Amino acid sequence: MDGTIEQRACDLAAYIIENGATVRSAAKHFGISKSTVHKDLSQRLPQCNKGLYRQVRSVLDLNKAQRHIRGGMATREKYRKCK
Repeated sequence: MDGTIEQRACDLAAYIIENGATVRSAAKHFGISKSTVHKDLSQRLPQCNKGLYRQVRSVLDLNKAQRHIRGGMATREKYRKCK
């Protein structure tokens, strides 16, 4: 990935907002770790673009609120495949 760290944070935020993506899927898409995505979005993005940070924060908060549902669905599918 070319460019500065600030540009990477903005690119990550744009991807998450456009796709409603999770931190995990954004990390996989950009080929970086989840820790890097989280640090870019929570620490670096607010310093360089507060408006974009507010938008991505709302998407991440929604994902966090829904994660227990996704986990339950994944477990359900896992055991359905075992039968």
